[in-house]
Amino acid sequence: MVKDTAPDTYTPSARRLERERFKRTRARRATAVAACSTLVTGAVLFLAVVNSPGWPRTRETFLNGHYAREALPKVLEGLWLNLRLLVVCGAAVLVLGLLIAVARTLRGPVFFPLRALATAYTDFFRGLPLVICLLMVVFGVPALRLQGVTTDPVLLGGTALVLTYSAYVAEVFRAGIESVHPSQRAAARSLGLSARQTLRFVILPQAVRRVVPPLLNDLVSLQKDTGLVSIAGAVDAVYAAQILSSKSFNYTPYVVAGLIFVALTIPMTRFTDWVTARTDRRRAQGGIV
Repeated sequence: MVKDTAPDTYTPSARRLERERFKRTRARRATAVAACSTLVTGAVLFLAVVNSPGWPRTRETFLNGHYAREALPKVLEGLWLNLRLLVVCGAAVLVLGLLIAVARTLRGPVFFPLRALATAYTDFFRGLPLVICLLMVVFGVPALRLQGVTTDPVLLGGTALVLTYSAYVAEVFRAGIESVHPSQRAAARSLGLSARQTLRFVILPQAVRRVVPPLLNDLVSLQKDTGLVSIAGAVDAVYAAQILSSKSFNYTPYVVAGLIFVALTIPMTRFTDWVTARTDRRRAQGGIV
């Protein structure tokens, strides 16, 4: 077999070179216009804020550097609780949400009570505000005085988060399961797989891959809502800021806590966008069934 060792003599035409040069010029112009408009908009907003009549008082109350430096260590110490809640509750939400979604998609009249119970669960906790769920669990469960039931506000607050977010995640998983074409199930059954094996090896792998982006969005929301456990008295980042603010009547600690949550949320949001774009490209190329 003789290899072709002839050099590549391809030379772009003048028209193509001109077209590429025009595209580069247009891209640079668009970048310059976007940068200029952003700077102008930022400058206008900055001047509007700093020239407002109440700006000096607002800066002293919400953007005080002394109180920010004082609050940062305490807020970061409380943030450790928020991160632990995110990891533990996130794992529990994924497992419970998947089980509820599977229960809602079971076929056959014998599974009707299970489907009805799963449907009632999702309808109730999706309609119940998270704050009310937290109050009911955190203050209602200890009021029952049940033997062996914890009264730890962290555990009870985490339980409320799991109950609420499992309902939302269950609907995401159910949408993924129902998006799998029926021919996939029929083909698996024709190959001799049982209903359980079809669900485990054919339906769920495809469904989970399809719903990764919305699941990540729910985890971003969960990361923010872990701050609501402060209602129960758990000393997280939000409650630490509340304690410091109540001592000085300055709200800068709340701003510090909010900026820390934003700093945690932005990377997760960008990662979600990257996963979504990657999934869309693979689906467009036929890489996802």
